[in-house]
Amino acid sequence: QVQVVESGGGLVQPGGPLRLSCAASGSIRSIYDMGWYRQAPGRQRELVATIAYSGITNYADSVKGRFTISRDNAKNTCHLQMNNLKPGDTADYYCNANGVTTTPRPFDSWGQGTQVTVSS
Repeated sequence: QVQVVESGGGLVQPGGPLRLSCAASGSIRSIYDMGWYRQAPGRQRELVATIAYSGITNYADSVKGRFTISRDNAKNTCHLQMNNLKPGDTADYYCNANGVTTTPRPFDSWGQGTQVTVSS
């Protein structure tokens, strides 16, 4: 099994920064992609940013230029640096990791989520 745990959420004023972290643990052979998704009240979960093992990144248009995703392959961790936050960024943020276990079997694991609130 592979567990994913997020941290770093909280309350921040508009225009401020916040950094989210994600750690994957368990019987991991390799993580292919790691990513951040968010879900605001009454809305569907949406992609924020993803990063491949190679470092290739993909961002939602709404966060381009403000958010930066990074990962440490040796530590199985992923970070989301969020700058110039807007009230519209308020949501629960979820980390996802997919890859292959040591068995080997594919896995696609989600964390429990961390809340981000942007408000003055």
